[in-house]
Amino acid sequence: MSDVNQRTAHAPLRHFSVPLSATRRGARLARLLAAEQLHSWELPLDPARLVVAELAANAVLHGRVSGRSFRLTLAVRAPRTLRVEVTDARGERWPVRMRDGAERRSESGYGLLLVAEFADRWGVRPGPVPCKTVWAELDLGRDR
Repeated sequence: MSDVNQRTAHAPLRHFSVPLSATRRGARLARLLAAEQLHSWELPLDPARLVVAELAANAVLHGRVSGRSFRLTLAVRAPRTLRVEVTDARGERWPVRMRDGAERRSESGYGLLLVAEFADRWGVRPGPVPCKTVWAELDLGRDR
């Protein structure tokens, strides 16, 4: 397959991306915009809305650099997979994968456990420099 055909085969069927201020208001707006976009695509709001809320909150709490925004991206890929990406400006600071809730006894720090529970896959990738992107994929139409 040619390079052009390979890129076309993996291109998202639907795509939405927006920069947002790295503030609590920006995290809230990420959740609201995601809900509106999912509704316009006639996709279920939950659990995607929860995944967006957790990833955006983490970008604001742990990935914030003064004067820099974070980016929310939603993409629907074949076969029926929703990919949520949040890119923040702290590429040197990656989330820690906790194995269970016993590793941490505080009231906070459970957001990625929720993401792991609701998403079918999630991870982190570097870039674009100096940023990192935390992503989560949800297989649509699957009973949860």
